[in-house]
Amino acid sequence: MGNQSVNIEWTSGMAFKADVNGFNIIIDADERVGGKNQGPPPKPLLLVSLGGCTGMDVISILKKMRIEPAYFNVLVEGELTEEHPKYFSRIHLIYEFKGDNLPMEQLQKAISLSQDRYCGVSATLRNTVEITSEIRILS
Repeated sequence: MGNQSVNIEWTSGMAFKADVNGFNIIIDADERVGGKNQGPPPKPLLLVSLGGCTGMDVISILKKMRIEPAYFNVLVEGELTEEHPKYFSRIHLIYEFKGDNLPMEQLQKAISLSQDRYCGVSATLRNTVEITSEIRILS
């Protein structure tokens, strides 16, 4: 895809309108820091990017393996540092699956392929943030 760019335009207060490939996302801060809570703050969107990137990889890889879970969810937990600048020192991914006879070995393989080879967001973060993961099979 080559280079990518987004446009983030200040609207008022602490709010910005981000234009991402023609889609608008409002980002804002909560009232405690001068915002009006009109949209998510920036840091959790980093977690969304990671979860979406690896989630798309995993479901694509599983489909190629002819495995289609009845339910798939990625829960992303980020641990922020105490001091400024507050940043994610650790991110934990929880891959949740539901379905009959889900082969754990293939689920693990799909996740490993995503984390080690395909997910560009993981690759971007890998050198600065500890990223761990687990699989949960839900009933």
